[in-house]
Amino acid sequence: MSRRATAFAPASVGNIGVGFDLLGHAIDGPRDVAIVRRIDTPDVRIDAIRGDAAGAATLPLDAASNTAGRALLSLREALDLPFGFAIELEKGIPLGSGLGGSAASCVAALVAANALLDAPLPRAALYDFALDGESASSGSRHGDNVAPMLLGGVALATATRALSLPAPDWLFAVVVHPDQVLETRRSRAALSAPYPLHDLVAQTAHLAQFLLGLQRGDAGLIRDGLHDVLVEPRRAPLIPGFARVKQAALDHAALGASISGGGPSVFAWFASKPDAEAAAPAMRQAFVDAGFDARAYVTPVNAPRAEVIAT
Repeated sequence: MSRRATAFAPASVGNIGVGFDLLGHAIDGPRDVAIVRRIDTPDVRIDAIRGDAAGAATLPLDAASNTAGRALLSLREALDLPFGFAIELEKGIPLGSGLGGSAASCVAALVAANALLDAPLPRAALYDFALDGESASSGSRHGDNVAPMLLGGVALATATRALSLPAPDWLFAVVVHPDQVLETRRSRAALSAPYPLHDLVAQTAHLAQFLLGLQRGDAGLIRDGLHDVLVEPRRAPLIPGFARVKQAALDHAALGASISGGGPSVFAWFASKPDAEAAAPAMRQAFVDAGFDARAYVTPVNAPRAEVIAT
């Protein structure tokens, strides 16, 4: 039995516009890495946090306050393990970026720790522990980031399970991360006021079309469904340049575009890789024109899940 494992977790697009706290997809781009050692003492500790990703230096070393530490504490307690874990994190995903930076640390740590168990758990069984870990950062148990990281591709996240959703391989995304920080708690606070019933009905109709479009591989249904009338209107004012970036995506044949997770990153879906590659520079430039440097990632929507990369 190995006593050390290293795993990565990819960044992700949370919500995918119409699926607030329900949908997400993995990104083939930035990632977090966790190095986990099995230790004899029955506790969990964070030994180091490295990386030049924005916010890495501010992360807590206290295990209960850190997403990776809390996830492994939850795993230890649930399985009544007689041993513990020491964690080192290498942050590649900026915090406050809307790319799942807090979720990736806990997922990478869980996947690594699971490889060190005498009887490793099925991947789906890690979901509940990942929700516990995510709550250390966001203050709530929502799985739209951890689910796609654990499963890859597009995932549906409920309160009790993570489910893979079919998506055609021709779907590609552009995800643009500007040099801005938008804290998750502030982003969620913008949604506190009640919503009119007609907006809820409209969003439900969009979600239904979007999911059916994924199942059928129908670009028209995906396009008709990828319209967020609930979250985007309230969060867009928190992201300088958002309207320009979204319009740049739509001008370059995007099926739809919206805010990635809590923002400020913006994503758009395309019906081919060439369409995505053509749109990426224009979307990035739109943020630059608004006064913010930015980085654009072109990724398949069916991006790989978190995996062990060394033992």
